[in-house]
Amino acid sequence: MINHLITQKNWQTQLSEAITSVDELLSILQLESMRAEVYVPKHFELRVPRGFVAKMVIGDRNDPLLKQVLPDQQEQINVTGYVADPLSENTQNPVKGLLHKYQSRVLLTITGACAIHCRYCFRQHFDYSANMPTADAKENIINYINANPEVNEVILSGGDPLNVTNRRLFAWLDTLESLPQITTIRLHTRLPLVIPARLDSALLERLSQSRCHIVMVIHCNHANELDAPTAEYLQRARAAGVTLLNQAVLLKGVNDTLNAQVQLSQRLFASGVLPYYLHVLDKVAGAAHFDSSEQAAIELYWSLLASLPGYLVPKLVRELPNRPFKVPIDIYSNS
Repeated sequence: MINHLITQKNWQTQLSEAITSVDELLSILQLESMRAEVYVPKHFELRVPRGFVAKMVIGDRNDPLLKQVLPDQQEQINVTGYVADPLSENTQNPVKGLLHKYQSRVLLTITGACAIHCRYCFRQHFDYSANMPTADAKENIINYINANPEVNEVILSGGDPLNVTNRRLFAWLDTLESLPQITTIRLHTRLPLVIPARLDSALLERLSQSRCHIVMVIHCNHANELDAPTAEYLQRARAAGVTLLNQAVLLKGVNDTLNAQVQLSQRLFASGVLPYYLHVLDKVAGAAHFDSSEQAAIELYWSLLASLPGYLVPKLVRELPNRPFKVPIDIYSNS
């Protein structure tokens, strides 16, 4: 159950009070017996907002939300094929702070910070210090977009773009909206799930006033992330004219069952969000224990097609280095 004393605090207070101690997290969940199975990473440390922890089941070592954030000893095992930069993003940034992998879209890493550290994150080893756009870099970004008229959409990413203050975010929106060629601004974020209050009235009012289409892709992996207060905030965003989509990562032991995927799609739809992508895991170092075989993913996907209407079935995809698109998984390969 959600602790309403937590959720009544403003989002920045909730952000500052996130849990960063493994021992504190295990104590809250009464799982001290798991201490030998986890470790304290020196890089990409534990970080999880208390409101997200309140959605977990006390005493359940297999809680699907807990598994996404608890550092596991398995992360320390070097597995062949799992690397620091699985998408070769360091070769796709022609301007500091900007990635240009897809023809009509550019991605801006406006912050390296996240409210939550997901243990499967493909950017957990990314060198944000070398790619953060400074004030000077912003001018270079504008010049780059102007020089590439095929770009009509800007993706705000990071880190998490909603981790920055409204003032900083609005400044980026003002800049991008001043470019006539830009018709869509997309935000990829976990904040509405881990601190729903981030969708405050000032943010939603500003987004509703944009001349651009505003798309928000939340990264929700399990239906338990979508409790009633979270769904209410998402519905407010939808009412403000924001297009809400979801992309999930297929994670072993978290959401790799038919029941988990069906419940996720149904809960998303009830919250005003449409499923978008179901990604197989990016092969990032430290996350091999979350990976499932492609054949298992295909079998699950066929079951999803039989269980849900088409508009609730996300596209099963993989992202590969140096491909200018998401690569659809061939579900007919062994049919």
